[in-house]
Amino acid sequence: MREAHPAATMTSSRFSKQTFFLTWRARLLQVCLSGLMLACALPAAAESSRLERVLATGSLRVCIWPEYYGITYRHPMTRVLSGIDIDLAHALASDLGVKPAFVDSNFTRVIDDVTQDRCDIAMFAIGILPHRAEKLRFSQPYLQSDIYAITTRSNRRIKTWQDIDKPGVIVAVAKGTLHEPVMKERLKQAALLVVAPPGTREQEVESGRADVFMTDYPYSRRMLETTDWARLIEPASTFHLTSYAYAVQKGDDTWYARIERFVQTIKQDGRLRQAARKNGLEPIVLDRPN
Repeated sequence: MREAHPAATMTSSRFSKQTFFLTWRARLLQVCLSGLMLACALPAAAESSRLERVLATGSLRVCIWPEYYGITYRHPMTRVLSGIDIDLAHALASDLGVKPAFVDSNFTRVIDDVTQDRCDIAMFAIGILPHRAEKLRFSQPYLQSDIYAITTRSNRRIKTWQDIDKPGVIVAVAKGTLHEPVMKERLKQAALLVVAPPGTREQEVESGRADVFMTDYPYSRRMLETTDWARLIEPASTFHLTSYAYAVQKGDDTWYARIERFVQTIKQDGRLRQAARKNGLEPIVLDRPN
């Protein structure tokens, strides 16, 4: 048998190495191109993912605070939900062709609930505050309320708004609400009591541990309509107006645009004002389209 010539063996070996190297480079290039194409496609997929998921599952997860009278209130006896944002959550779900699924939340937890994907949207008149806007994306506002105070009928110290910020007065606010930072800034003489769940600001006032608690227009209505001890103290002039909106997770332009379109539509077709009138909130509705 004839032996292979050394030069031929070397040439064959060199050719095999070159072929392997070229094949390896081609495969590496293919992998890189595939990765690049996937990276380019991710933003578009992310933008539409929540809307697609809502449509695919047939369920719209809506964060609510079930203590918010006129907004998202769960009746303690019947457990039935009512309020402007219960009505409008059903309207949004209907427009999307899905069903709403309500998720209990509150103003302390809402940022975590939305950013950690416990709900698709928060719909309970979320006050647009700087610290929330850093984490959440707000729709255009649809309600706007000033701050009001609730005291007891028997409290002799608090008769007018001017009596609130005085030495010895204790002012209660709910932790996580818009009233907490506002009153921290505005009070100069009265003491501020920040009440965290499961405690409530109304318990502090009714018990006499606080003289007054700060709230908004919807919640003040609850106190006047459902208790026999509450007395409303209104500011003599505008004290601090806050706009309310819906909140979604940042980074999803498609979902945000769909929510904006919904808010714009209910302002134009009258559904917002109709829901506000039904729930006693017509004085604070903002229904001029942006």
